[in-house]
Amino acid sequence: MVEKIEHSHLDVRGISLHIAHIGKGELGTVLFVHGFPEIWYSWRHQMIAAAEAGFKAIAPDLRGYGLSGQPTEPENTTWEDLVADLLAILDSLSIPKVFVVGKDFGAWPAYHLALYHPQRVLGVVTLGVPFIARNLDSDTLPEGFYILRWREPGRAEADFGRFDVRRVVRTIYILFSRVEIPIAERGQEIMDLADSSTPLPQWCTEEDVDVYAALYETSGFRFPLHMPYRSLLKVTAPADPKVEVPALLIMGEKDYVLRFPGMEDYVRSGTVKQFVPDLEIVYVPEGSHFVQEQFPEQVNQLLIDFVKSHL
Repeated sequence: MVEKIEHSHLDVRGISLHIAHIGKGELGTVLFVHGFPEIWYSWRHQMIAAAEAGFKAIAPDLRGYGLSGQPTEPENTTWEDLVADLLAILDSLSIPKVFVVGKDFGAWPAYHLALYHPQRVLGVVTLGVPFIARNLDSDTLPEGFYILRWREPGRAEADFGRFDVRRVVRTIYILFSRVEIPIAERGQEIMDLADSSTPLPQWCTEEDVDVYAALYETSGFRFPLHMPYRSLLKVTAPADPKVEVPALLIMGEKDYVLRFPGMEDYVRSGTVKQFVPDLEIVYVPEGSHFVQEQFPEQVNQLLIDFVKSHL
């Protein structure tokens, strides 16, 4: 079925953005926003399900990722650029309103699209990351915390540079699918937390890794290290943000993000609903950070039920 997904390039805002798309869109459009180490391919199951349900599904490679163009000055790209890119895609395709679905760091531009341009958004779905009104308090985590390591200029480049691109992508998929937060010990680097003999999670095939690796061979890691890791501290939101559109949060019970300081209480206590009042939260008992690839049928059903109930 994945071969039925079509591919185009849109020249918007001075950059060529690759988009994958499928479906006629009788009921509307669903826009999918990937995280790291992902690209459009991570949404393949959901795109096909959305198309079969009567929607047009669009999944871009964000600027600097996959087959999309590289910014001329990657380190100057802001989170606002990602939101502006999403708007430009909608405008280029003459799409007035969408459901937007974000995974991992893609949750930020997805939510900010809804926050700043609610007239363009029918509803927002995020996987693995809730709406976060302030920056992550990573100072309470040890120095070996992967975000702190990758935020440090040159550190990840040296770590990744010891291996080929495929090995790097494969290792990150292994580490990010675990329950534990990836944290290196003293004298150890993040890539040392798994080796070539470490098996992939059951739902991820070596062929899947080949697809991701091929696109990271094209894009490299310079931009993905900037966006999100080196720009996380620059995520901004209004002092008292309120996302007024309907929202759905899908969290795997075994998603390592729930182990971030304060994260599980923030979600389970309902504090997140102070900022997203019309929020439904669904937990997938065995779900990892890649819940949409791990349990595609369950996530597809949740997604289709949500969008159809908010047409």
